[in-house]
Amino acid sequence: MGILLEKNVLIIIPKSQFCEKELNGVRAILQQSGANVVVLSKSGQEAMGSNKGKFQPDGMIVDWNKQPGIKGKYHAVIVIGGKGAKKSLWDDPIVSQILTDHSRSRRIIGAIGSGLVVLVKASLVNGEIPLPRDEETRVELKNLNAVCIDAPVKRIDNIILGQGADSTHHFCQQILGLMDGEILS
Repeated sequence: MGILLEKNVLIIIPKSQFCEKELNGVRAILQQSGANVVVLSKSGQEAMGSNKGKFQPDGMIVDWNKQPGIKGKYHAVIVIGGKGAKKSLWDDPIVSQILTDHSRSRRIIGAIGSGLVVLVKASLVNGEIPLPRDEETRVELKNLNAVCIDAPVKRIDNIILGQGADSTHHFCQQILGLMDGEILS
């Protein structure tokens, strides 16, 4: 506990039908490590997960830089997937801009499951990425000419990519390692 004290992490979720296992797993591991985790969605309203679990985000994506206690950029920005990612995140220009801005500032960027499409569409990933489990995301990645490999997690410099809910722990370990070591130059 405490390796990430004073580190701020932004988690972006679909406004509905987010993947509970991805969100709950990533959020819990980062919070247990001492990070200040802010979860935002497009609407900021209570979101219903793919398995009917409910979650109240801290606010709206458009207000990403107006969150209490956050000054400047986040140390990491993570996109969570789920069935709702296609409708509310894949083509969201604000999410794309947040990711691009933080990547240029050498911050840690992460995406898991269907959230991978957001990074590919933002042109932040070129190279191999983990093959997601759901067919719709795989088809979209193929249409975007992404090279998918059967690996739970892939790291490309400051970007961590996770296959889906089953890779949450390994995904978080990669993020924690980067944040703890501040290996970004």
